[in-house]
Amino acid sequence: MTQLRSSVDQWQVLAAVVDAGGFAQAAARLHRSQSAVSYAMAQLQDSLGVRLLELHGRRAELTPLGKELLRRSRVIVDQFARLEALARAIDTGWESELRLVVDAAFPQDRLLGMLAELQGSCPHTTISLADAVLSGAEEAITAGSADLVVTTRVPDGFLGDWLMDVSMMAVAAPSHPLQQLQRALTLDDLALHTQVVVRDSGRQQVRDEGWLGAQHRWTVAGIEASRAAVLAGLAYAWLPSHLVAADIEQGRLKPLPLSVGGLRQMPLYVVLVKGETAGPAARKALELLQRHLPR
Repeated sequence: MTQLRSSVDQWQVLAAVVDAGGFAQAAARLHRSQSAVSYAMAQLQDSLGVRLLELHGRRAELTPLGKELLRRSRVIVDQFARLEALARAIDTGWESELRLVVDAAFPQDRLLGMLAELQGSCPHTTISLADAVLSGAEEAITAGSADLVVTTRVPDGFLGDWLMDVSMMAVAAPSHPLQQLQRALTLDDLALHTQVVVRDSGRQQVRDEGWLGAQHRWTVAGIEASRAAVLAGLAYAWLPSHLVAADIEQGRLKPLPLSVGGLRQMPLYVVLVKGETAGPAARKALELLQRHLPR
């Protein structure tokens, strides 16, 4: 094991000397005597065998090497402070990491509102957030790779609470050929045109949910990519109503005039993967998700 020649405290003192503009000012900021600050700086420089500070009158200024080392030390000191805060958080029961997997159809504004409030409740918990499509969320549950999952289906052996229904609306650009027919559309009409669908993010039991068997299909990685293709007039798709509401209001998209099936309801459930053994951060996330739902 490498024997360290300097301490975190000494680097903190160096930062205080530079930020405050001198030894006396740093002593006042740190609530120490000026001699203690001077001693810490002498010890740091002697142990490293380099000059970090130069005195110009009563003002201490960094040498070029001192500037570089102080810049790097600030990162290390910050990481050390985070490590201590993490230790305290774990000691009080909060998880060090919270893994969230959320179906891509869940409204982003509500998700971000929940995350902002969650961050305030457990600031020392690292949040890992991933979106999922179709079976991807179910796999995160069965594999135990997430703590809290928002999914369209609850796998066997797990319990989930219904969160909300997301309306999936069939839309296309006003210039799309389907919009020019000026009549109620049928499945045969749709089959002649390109449909864009979002790729299943799962790997074990991939689903083709939502595809009508059109002659031409585009498969994209996410809902935003699907929306972009539809906005460009290249395809039609079923997209979450909350995602396309502004596009429809401003005339960039129009609902397809289907005789049936133009609007689908897709349920979303939330699953606390570890159940009764879930930690406080996961339980807090569950509470906030339910609180941020539309009334």
